[in-house]
Amino acid sequence: MDLETLKALPPDEAREEFLKCCGSVRWAEAMVALRQYAAAAGTLTLLAKEAFSWLEPADWLEAFRSHPKIGEKKAAREISTQSKEWSGHEQSGVRDAHQETLDSLARLNREYEEKFGYIFIVCATGKSADEMLAILRERLNNEPDVELPIAAAEQAKITELRLKKLVH
Repeated sequence: MDLETLKALPPDEAREEFLKCCGSVRWAEAMVALRQYAAAAGTLTLLAKEAFSWLEPADWLEAFRSHPKIGEKKAAREISTQSKEWSGHEQSGVRDAHQETLDSLARLNREYEEKFGYIFIVCATGKSADEMLAILRERLNNEPDVELPIAAAEQAKITELRLKKLVH
């Protein structure tokens, strides 16, 4: 959709569109309020970054739950068909991965979730399964207070990419 169409949507419909980009209700509601200030799609991206900076850890965790684990198709909570499709494209690097890599991703995803209490979030676009596995191994070494902001920064990257797909 184009920016003018997004700006003209009723608030509830606009909120649902923004939730396709980021699963944080607080972020989506901020974007509904801010969308009228966007003069172009690039401006909307800047407003999205601003709105993301207002989020707190609970909002990040809510957003994480709208993603499937790397290598899986189902998120922890119900998401839109569009979000599922975008996740599939973003994680396309795992499609042709060797079974050994997929097994390692599954095992380390579980370890990560046990350690941190949320799923491993990485901006998977353009990354192979082996690259994601290496990132996962590296980030498992982080302390929780270090890891959460890293995961949130990855969520912000995903949000920006999805917003660009939503508004073109």
